[in-house]
Amino acid sequence: MRILMLVPFLPNTHTSGGQTRWYNIIKFMSKKHDITLFSMIKDDTEKKFIPDLKKYCKDVRVFRRSKSPWSLKNIFLAELGLYPLVVIRNFSFSERQTIKNELQRKKYDLIHAEAFYVMPHIPKTKIPIILVEQTIEYLVYKRYVDKKVPLFLKPFYMLDVVKLRFWEKYYWRKADRLVAVSDEDKKVMQKLIPTVKVDIIPNGVDTSFYAAKVVKKKDPVRVLYGVTNFEWLQNVEAVELLIDKVWPEIHANEPELKLWIVGRKIPIEIVQLSFKRNDIEVTESIKEARDAYLSATVMVAPIRGGGGTRLKILEAMAAGLPVVSTSIGVSGLGLINGKHALICDSTQELAEAVIKIIRGKKLARKIGEAGRKFVKEKFDWQAIVNLHKPLYDELVKNG
Repeated sequence: MRILMLVPFLPNTHTSGGQTRWYNIIKFMSKKHDITLFSMIKDDTEKKFIPDLKKYCKDVRVFRRSKSPWSLKNIFLAELGLYPLVVIRNFSFSERQTIKNELQRKKYDLIHAEAFYVMPHIPKTKIPIILVEQTIEYLVYKRYVDKKVPLFLKPFYMLDVVKLRFWEKYYWRKADRLVAVSDEDKKVMQKLIPTVKVDIIPNGVDTSFYAAKVVKKKDPVRVLYGVTNFEWLQNVEAVELLIDKVWPEIHANEPELKLWIVGRKIPIEIVQLSFKRNDIEVTESIKEARDAYLSATVMVAPIRGGGGTRLKILEAMAAGLPVVSTSIGVSGLGLINGKHALICDSTQELAEAVIKIIRGKKLARKIGEAGRKFVKEKFDWQAIVNLHKPLYDELVKNG
């Protein structure tokens, strides 16, 4: 099948959960399909990912977007125009025209779009379109506005939330097939548009990648939060809760431990805190995420906000790392508390669960192995990619 795939950012395994997902989908789908990839980039440094992608794609084309979403032009267009900021920031007239020419010049069986805000690039066409949403953007943005934006600025930001909600729903209806990554998001989509059919293709993990390397555990013992992208409010909230409420209880009982925060765009106040305290360590943009999972002793993820891809949970489990998380943090994964992970929602229970793992090597080994086995059986990328086939076949047949 000839597939034109549209993504907002270049797929790779070094950046965010979403880009890791796209990379692996392309990698495994390329065995049976011809994929042409169109993506946005902020600057030429991102082109370093293209040679690796060309191993799996027939062609890779990139188009410029503004380096910052907060340029005067973007803000002006978002305030006075119809589209929300995320669409304006990630739109390219050049990409739209190139796609139009591409569809006239070549025959494609299917257009695979990742994130609703790439959809404005697609001209009117009879080629079937599948749209995959990794999160519901307006809910994420609304939570940010509710929690972080000063009261006097809220009306301006809420206008963007309203626009986001409208355009998300608009493009969900425009797609021939709509896909969510979790049952949680599917229910929200169907509540917003009761008539829409939503399939689920969850996140996955390359289990063989994690099994192929052995890394010595760090000493002193590391309690990990990561590997994650702190541009997401849910991750900032979780790490703040961890530092303020969960970690003090853990550290009081096990003072030799270190809290290890690993990811991208780590908030500056947390980085500065790590300079002042020897019980908190920060690693920004680690070269290989699996090194963190393999060398830590336990991962704790006190996530309170919904949405997101849960990829860090799956990666930790694939590495055999015992996971302690909230019910929201592991929502939709089908984990059994006490078997695949320790799941609890109060800060006291989270701290006690981490201490239990640290002190109980037998329990840690049992949880880690059960988690690794579960992920291999249920969430290996090859199995996840296979879920695309019936959707693709049905779309092309009916297209």
